[in-house]
Amino acid sequence: MERIIKAAVDRGATDLHIKAGDVFRARINGQLVPLTKQALTPEQTKAIALRLISNEEDRSRIDRILDYDCSWGASGIGRFRVNILRQRSSFMIVLRVIPFEVPSFEKLGLPASLADVALADRGLVVVTGRRGAGKSSALAGMLHHINQSVNRHIVTLESPIEFLHRDLQSSVTQREVGVDTPTFREGMRAALRQDPDVIVIGDMRDTESMDTALKAVEMGYRVITCLDAVDATSAVQRMIALFPADEQETARLRLAEALHSVIALRAVPRPDGQGRATAMELLLLTPMMRDILIEGTRMGELRELIAGAREQWGMQTFDQHLLELVDANLITADSALAAASRPSEMESKIGHLRRRTPMSTRAVTPPAGIPTFLDDEPPAELAE
Repeated sequence: MERIIKAAVDRGATDLHIKAGDVFRARINGQLVPLTKQALTPEQTKAIALRLISNEEDRSRIDRILDYDCSWGASGIGRFRVNILRQRSSFMIVLRVIPFEVPSFEKLGLPASLADVALADRGLVVVTGRRGAGKSSALAGMLHHINQSVNRHIVTLESPIEFLHRDLQSSVTQREVGVDTPTFREGMRAALRQDPDVIVIGDMRDTESMDTALKAVEMGYRVITCLDAVDATSAVQRMIALFPADEQETARLRLAEALHSVIALRAVPRPDGQGRATAMELLLLTPMMRDILIEGTRMGELRELIAGAREQWGMQTFDQHLLELVDANLITADSALAAASRPSEMESKIGHLRRRTPMSTRAVTPPAGIPTFLDDEPPAELAE
């Protein structure tokens, strides 16, 4: 098992799938590729699950586990976020690779302007995007920037803990839900009594966690969290929708006072097949944005305001950043169209870009820091 996992990690895999009745598979450059030819038996998959669970009490109830999250690490291989589930009465395991090194903004391919967002004194910062867009890495990058730049007490609530942060300029207290604190709700309430400057919530899951996060900001704390949404506007709408209908007007008012920014991410394949570039949409809550949020009937205008506030406030839409990536030859026009929020407008802008500057005259060397992945051919030693 460890030899196969190491080979996958060495090839740049982001996820590994281990399922009874199927071969080992790994997600490499966004594609799920087989690593072996021999299918795993239910007994083999159960044995792997037991090896990945470190808690003795949880190991003893393996036959009653339906869904289970933990972390696992092995020297010389890496650290992983582990999800163990049941399907067709047998086990399946999904491992997400967690780099040992906490990524910087440069290595993530994210703009340096995020440093200002990370170091703001108060407010709620939300990192959003689809699965695999890089939310956890971006969150870790922001935390690392705070840690190495200012003297703060950072309290994290994670399920499970992914990136490990050493104390640098700041003191970092990392708590794993289910191990160090019973639930996100109890962990959040306890964090308010732990003299934090920054509270990091690995995932905004429900009304209670959203309500507690807003209360923390209202008390003067900085809160950074992740939320699943397709773009910045959808993230704002989803945060409001977490509350019951009769509380949503109040929720809008609270969010208008608490929200600092929304960072939305999309991973886009690079033309050379060597990994993916990151497109970013950034919403900053300016006075005009706050007024729209309070009013509640003009939410559809947020995207246009983001696009128009690029020069003054440094905001940007996905489509604006995608066009930049095409211009830098980091992604193809087809990939940009597939990832665009408004494909028809993007097609027109790409046409204008091509007329202005022929593709053949642009630089093809990507900037430093763009992550790369290896090819999709299984290594020879895993052919059997």
